[in-house]
Order: sequence, then structure tokens, then C-alpha cells
Amino acid sequence: MSAITAGVVKSLRDRTNAPMMDCKEALVEAKGDVEAAVAILRKKNAAIQAKKGERETAEGRIAFHIDLAAKVASLMEVRCESGPVINSEHFVSLANDLVAQVVVSNPESLEALVAQPFYKDPSRKVNDRIADVVGLIRENMKAAKFVRLQGGHFGSYIHHDGTVGVLIQVEGAKNDEQILRDICMHIAAKNPLVATREEIAKEIIDKEFQIARDAAVASGKPANIVEKIAEGKVKTWLAENVLLEQPFIKEEKKTVGEILNGAGLKFVRFVRYRVGELS
Repeated sequence: MSAITAGVVKSLRDRTNAPMMDCKEALVEAKGDVEAAVAILRKKNAAIQAKKGERETAEGRIAFHIDLAAKVASLMEVRCESGPVINSEHFVSLANDLVAQVVVSNPESLEALVAQPFYKDPSRKVNDRIADVVGLIRENMKAAKFVRLQGGHFGSYIHHDGTVGVLIQVEGAKNDEQILRDICMHIAAKNPLVATREEIAKEIIDKEFQIARDAAVASGKPANIVEKIAEGKVKTWLAENVLLEQPFIKEEKKTVGEILNGAGLKFVRFVRYRVGELS
């Protein structure tokens, strides 16, 4: 049996991030064999993950990863059980690893994601990486949803508390990182329903027009201006809900669409995630 010194215990802890006492117990069980102790700790983490797997994950954070060379980007929501965990070093690192995995390996689904070889250590599965952090923090954790975009240029923004994240995809001869980040911040704050009015069903616009028209009639407005009032209300509603028609939060005399056009960029898509929201 190899000697179990404080240095060996610390080395195992540095390698696995497991608590010191767990490392010592694993080394004792493994009779000082470090590799066997690593396997024991991983098996223990998997058991903890299975036990906690049904517990509700109501908290979490949003993470992004962009590969400029490959022109691929991803946005992901990763869940945990409690608020204090979302800013912990190990949970943030896990979220960053999971969203990078999506960029690197292009999984078709969440189920496929966790079954993939982990890109930083292909001898292990992504689920093993999750189990390591579950075993360390003792909370259920999971990837809740993700999107992967390919081609063009990307901008991103994560709110300071990690609970809101935005990814935008554009095309153009030259990227403008600052403008794209500012537009992502705009999207985070204004939460547009869609990017263009063409994405809104005609029936919805007609309904908004009728609501505005009925309100104008009910308030006693002259018949000859009722239609114009309703049109103005619909225009305002569109400006509140359609990204490219919204006044840009940093320069309200211009719309977001005008800002992009001025930078020589063509809008493709945006994704906005908020922890706990259904997509």
C-alpha cells in the first residue's frame, strides 16, 4: 500500500476538485492507488447524480461560446437547484464547457449531448463531466436547452447575474463587435417578440388594429380619424415588439434595423434565453 500523505491527498483534490475528506477516504479505499481513487470518486459522483436527478432545477445561468475561425456559435441554459450556485466557479466552468461542447461536436439533442465524448477528455462522456460537479456541489444540474448557429458574424451578451443571455447572427463583409454587443444588450432589455413584422401573423396585426379602432370609437373620436388613430397604435405596437423596428436603446432616433444597415450588416437571427422561460 502506497503512503497516503497530505501531498497525495492534495494532488488528488487538485485533479478531481473533490473535497479533501472524500479524497482521503477514496485513497484509503484504493490502498493508496491514485488512479483507483479517481475511479472511486467518479463512481461516487455518478451515484450522487443518480440520486439527485429527480430534484427540481429552478435556478441556472446562460452561457455562450463563439468559434470565430469556424464561424459557429452556441447559446445554452444550464440549470441547478439554488441561486447561490449559479455564480460558483465550478458551475460557471461547467456551463462554459457544455456550451463549448455544442460548438465543437454539434449534438442533435440534449440526450445526444450528454452521451458524447467530452471534447476536453474523449475518454469520458459529457455526462461524466456533469456528474463531477454534481458530486462536488451536491445539487442536481443539467443542460436545459441550447441553440447552435453557423455562418456569418456573431454578437453576444450575458446579463451580469447570468440569468439572461442573447446571441445575434448577421452577415456582412466586416464585423462590428461593439455594435453587435450593444444590440444584444438592447435585446436583453427590450425582449422583442420577433425580428421582423413578417414573422407576425396577419391575424394578430389585424386584431391589434381592431382593438385600437374599437378603443378610438368608444372614446368618442371623430369617425374621420378613427382609422388613422388605429394605424398609429399598431405602428407603436410594432415598434415595441419587432426588433428591427424598435428605437435603438443607445440612439433612439434610429431603429435597430437602421443601426445594422449603417454598419453594413444584414440581420439573420437572434436568440434570447432567460433562465426558466420556455422556448
